[in-house]
Amino acid sequence: MSAKLILAVPSKGRLQENVHAFFARAGLTFVQPGGARDYRGAIADVPGVEIAYLSASDIAGQLASGAVHLGVTGEDLIREQIADAAERVTLLQPLGFGYADVVIAAPQAWIDVTTMADLDDVAEDMRRKHGRRLRVATKYVNLARGFLSGGGSARAGAGIANYRIVESMGATEGAPAAGAADVIVDITTTGATLAANALKIVEDGVILKSQAHLVASLNAEWGDGPRRAARTILTRVAAEVRARAVREVRARFDHPVERLIVDLAARFDARAPFGPPPPGTPLVLHAPKRAVFALVEALSAAGAGAVTVGTLEDVFEPDPPLVTDLFKAIG
Repeated sequence: MSAKLILAVPSKGRLQENVHAFFARAGLTFVQPGGARDYRGAIADVPGVEIAYLSASDIAGQLASGAVHLGVTGEDLIREQIADAAERVTLLQPLGFGYADVVIAAPQAWIDVTTMADLDDVAEDMRRKHGRRLRVATKYVNLARGFLSGGGSARAGAGIANYRIVESMGATEGAPAAGAADVIVDITTTGATLAANALKIVEDGVILKSQAHLVASLNAEWGDGPRRAARTILTRVAAEVRARAVREVRARFDHPVERLIVDLAARFDARAPFGPPPPGTPLVLHAPKRAVFALVEALSAAGAGAVTVGTLEDVFEPDPPLVTDLFKAIG
């Protein structure tokens, strides 16, 4: 059984910078004893962890095979490269960066094509008039095929029967202009590259809205050492993620607030982590950011004096779902 937990992270670029920053916010500082060119590292104060720097694409494969325990990579790569993803990996936490949509895009000159139904009409027209199928250029062969066949990874029912995949080896967005394909399936963040190549996203042609995820392998050897390290890492990550999602709201009441706490929990998902306070001492609530202003109004209406709202660095909770989800998945 592996004595160390192996965490695979991207080896270069903006994605690597974002990963380092994300873990640092959770108090997990990566170190590379051999310098920036070293493809192995560690976490400063967490023993039993080895950082493996790999390409985002390789990370998906290593997770699938069980060669690493945890990894950070895009959901698009997980869905594309691992056919039976649900049996091999579990997506633990979206990380809030690395956003990219997998989309189907058609030439802007096809002014009558705005939906997948329109594209299906074009494909049928090509079959009848020219005896050929709609050509779809892509590097995302499995995602494209699943979507177009109607069994879609993101939405069933695209239902284009007369198409064939043209596997792209270069810049996919250039395939229609070069005559190698009619439409494409590719990733985009802003749509600017597609527009520069005279392409448009089909309105209902978003196959997957992807972002970077923290992913666990179900095939790795989860011995005692990796389990201990995973608990430490995920507890800290969960505390930082929870802190970003909530605000701390304080209010003082001169009367008991037990019933008020129950009401605020039901209306605003506001929690009193330290329970109901004695009259005259502050009531502390943790509430979702989106509910803060409505919660302040409700507290004022209930007789609160001054109400303060603050941000938090970490919120450590017993048995955070991020930890329990992993241990439930690996058994």
